[in-house]
Amino acid sequence: MRVLICDDHALFRAGLRHVLSDLQSDAELLEATEAAEALRIAGANDDLDLVLLDLHMPGMDGWAGLRRLRQSHPSLPVVIVSASDDADEIRTALDGGASGFIPKGSSPGELIAALRLVLDGGVYVPRAALAPGGGDSAERTRRRRERAKTLTPRQLEVVSLVARGLTNREICDVLAIAEGTVKAHLAAIFEALEATNRTEAAVLARELGLKAPGEE
Repeated sequence: MRVLICDDHALFRAGLRHVLSDLQSDAELLEATEAAEALRIAGANDDLDLVLLDLHMPGMDGWAGLRRLRQSHPSLPVVIVSASDDADEIRTALDGGASGFIPKGSSPGELIAALRLVLDGGVYVPRAALAPGGGDSAERTRRRRERAKTLTPRQLEVVSLVARGLTNREICDVLAIAEGTVKAHLAAIFEALEATNRTEAAVLARELGLKAPGEE
């Protein structure tokens, strides 16, 4: 496993190195202290498995760095690691193509679990992204759980693939259905889960334990 760590704080990079060694002892780690340097390293190493990117580094706005990484390396997972846990910022990063958003206040166990999910093809969304300022009420969660029971087997397949980070086009290919059909299923899923976008639907699917028929 080859991972690029992009952060201008040496102490935090050292902490990430320690956690990544627990994730995989022989992981090869590359480091950058600014976004422009991260782009150069990513361009010279087409076998990277993961990029950990801080949004707030000198030299280039981290949002621009994320956009350029997604444009030049569309299949490379980029996970934001940030001191912020602002729900709007999390959603912006995920809607911008990040494969996950990990607040720097997360525990090592949470970090490892998040990275395992991303490396398995999923998208990690912290709970803070669900609802700014306090999360969902127990009543809303109960209602969503009941409404989720109305989802068809095909809709469960679609939401499971969304939770793994697949695009509409990729879902079309996996399920052999038209993109218009995928969009129709997504509309039904958003309504049932009371979700406003794919990011929220993905995290709710995991929170509610929604799985495709036959999926373990």
